[in-house]
Amino acid sequence: MTEPLDIEQPDALLRYLRESQRVRCDETPVFTVLAGGVSNRTVLVRRANGDEWVLKQALPKLRVKEDWFSDPARVHREALGLRWLEQLAPLGAVPRFLFEDKVHHLFAMQAVPQPHENWKMRLLAGGLEQDHVVQFGHLLGTIHRCSREREREIASAFDDRSFFESLRLEPYYRFAAHRNPIATDFLRKLIEETWAARLALTHGDYSPKNILVHRGRLVLLDHEVIHFGDPAFDLGFSLTHLLSKAHHLSTQRAAFLNAAQTCWASYQEAAGDLARHAGLEARAARHTLGCLLARVDGRSPLEYLTGPEQARQRDTVLEMMCAPPARLPQLIDVFGARLGN
Repeated sequence: MTEPLDIEQPDALLRYLRESQRVRCDETPVFTVLAGGVSNRTVLVRRANGDEWVLKQALPKLRVKEDWFSDPARVHREALGLRWLEQLAPLGAVPRFLFEDKVHHLFAMQAVPQPHENWKMRLLAGGLEQDHVVQFGHLLGTIHRCSREREREIASAFDDRSFFESLRLEPYYRFAAHRNPIATDFLRKLIEETWAARLALTHGDYSPKNILVHRGRLVLLDHEVIHFGDPAFDLGFSLTHLLSKAHHLSTQRAAFLNAAQTCWASYQEAAGDLARHAGLEARAARHTLGCLLARVDGRSPLEYLTGPEQARQRDTVLEMMCAPPARLPQLIDVFGARLGN
């Protein structure tokens, strides 16, 4: 039986890399554990020849307050997603895939060169730039459109949605419904709609947290929830982050609300006909409401929202769920107005 490997243990990782001939037997790379991940161990590997890799190894139990489990084999879905995204996304928009190990549930990719900055942290510090928002919407629309154009090649490879269930639908929508019985019917119907939609490659974790800014360009990370499904989820998930920051950063509220509008407009331009697919925008609006609630009352609440902000967001969203707007611009305007924009 193979001994479990913990890549955050330097001696064990060095032995593994040498024995698997990923590095020379006389080479001693420099390892740095990267903080912030709740679902993976992540280590930066710096080699003597100047190469830099990032190794990711999936955790069976996620690092959050609530119990949250998911099969570590999901890391191989991420590796497959990365290989496909290299073909679908603009050049340089995702890191280059290097190798994977299905025994130890890990894979390696080329590290994004320095200097780079996490986009979420940049936004929370007030660094909102129009061009980054345009790129954010355009990249998502491009992935959705190109994957739909290659549906025959892609759909079967990403048919399994079990990780989407264990990492998104259950911890976000089902858990939030448990805490807010008044939202149960809304979220149950939304889950049913989501399961019925098989339109495009859906990232499932498209957020500023998973974006690095390098030389003014966005680089997308973390693809373990990727599947062929409902692209409206990605829209709702991503807009939730801009709207939640509009809520939290009151002095920049108008700018973040405008950013949400810009993101949707940029997405439409890149996605083409898919953005006009029957029901997609209305589902995206409902997903935005579902995610806004889930990031308060799901298993992984947004850490920057204060207690009063959480209560306000919950109350606002529950009211809007009674008559959800069918158009995203309207939803953004209503949400902003109820916050006192």
